[in-house]
Amino acid sequence: MYGRSGCHLCDDMRDALADLAGELQFSLETRDIDSNPTWHEQYGLKIPVLMAGEIEICHFHLDPVALRTHFSANA
Repeated sequence: MYGRSGCHLCDDMRDALADLAGELQFSLETRDIDSNPTWHEQYGLKIPVLMAGEIEICHFHLDPVALRTHFSANA
């Protein structure tokens, strides 16, 4: 998940993902866009952005349907 410190939408998505991590069996890696100019340029106004590798699952708010669809398609 790409985000930044102090972003309430990022906190909300991280909390929602924590609730689903056990069920869907994934681990969450967070990346602070302010630590990398490329990430900042790419995602600056779009955060949080949930990615699975190079695939964007959703941004701004967690889309649990899109997340479940990703996991079921890649099972």
